[in-house]
Amino acid sequence: MTARRTLLTTGLAAGLSLGLGGIARTQTPSLAALSVRANAGTVGVIAGGVDGTYVRIAADLAAVLDDGDQLRVLPTLGKGSLQNISDILVLRGIDIGIVQSDVLAYARRQRLLPSVETLVQYIAKLYDEELHVLAGPGVQRLEQLAGKPVNIDLRGSGTAMTAALLFEDLGIPIEPRHETQGEALERLKRGEIAALVYVAGKPARLFTGLPADAGLRLLPVPATPALLETYLPARFVPADYPGLVVEEPVDTLAVGAVMAVYAWQPGTERHRKVARFVEAFFAKFPSFLQPPRHPKWREVNLAAQVPGWTRFGPAAVLASQ
Repeated sequence: MTARRTLLTTGLAAGLSLGLGGIARTQTPSLAALSVRANAGTVGVIAGGVDGTYVRIAADLAAVLDDGDQLRVLPTLGKGSLQNISDILVLRGIDIGIVQSDVLAYARRQRLLPSVETLVQYIAKLYDEELHVLAGPGVQRLEQLAGKPVNIDLRGSGTAMTAALLFEDLGIPIEPRHETQGEALERLKRGEIAALVYVAGKPARLFTGLPADAGLRLLPVPATPALLETYLPARFVPADYPGLVVEEPVDTLAVGAVMAVYAWQPGTERHRKVARFVEAFFAKFPSFLQPPRHPKWREVNLAAQVPGWTRFGPAAVLASQ
């Protein structure tokens, strides 16, 4: 029995040695080839925070477009439109970002990023995002927020940019706070801030499930002529947020969401990768209109143009067909 066990152990060890040796001899070139192939078909997409619409749109892109062979989409959590534009310009592995349509003009006007108007283009206008102003008890109008603490999201976010423009145009001086939306909602529930501002496609997951007896309400945002030069009129209805819009619809504003892209030069490997992504996106677009994809996809018009932006070449060709 002992001799048999020794023989079996020796044979097993020898077999493992031979097997591992075979792997060792073939593993290095195989991994190298796999690395080249994987990176050749991978496109990085910078989205938004975990509670926002951007990250769900990016997840849909990965779910629909990944083919397991020629194309892989890697969504990444982002910190807002301004940061996403910066990441497209300077962050390795990021080719595409989802941003607000007004961010390019804002960055250019504020001279925040050099040559941004020539280095960033767009693949498609996606959908409109609604401006949510959620207030606590005792606040029924925007004017009542004057001099009070209002969370406008993290610095550099699209929401912070839009909120600054909104309150400036309306002449309402607030005390801005810069916390994540989840933290702000908890502070709002405790009465530590008067309101929070959030630009997101309805229904925003952050607000779904809030009960009517929480004392919170969505405030109407006036569509002044100055604001309508940049934004579109929009509306919340009870079906959007049953706990926040109980009876009458609430008027607000909306801003377009854009799939932005670095302006890679034709003939480069990165241009070919993004062009492959664009071709797949246009070819498989009907799949985005079916459940369980986000309902905002049904608002997308691939032929729509974005004023002030230049369209990425392959996308411009496909959109014109």
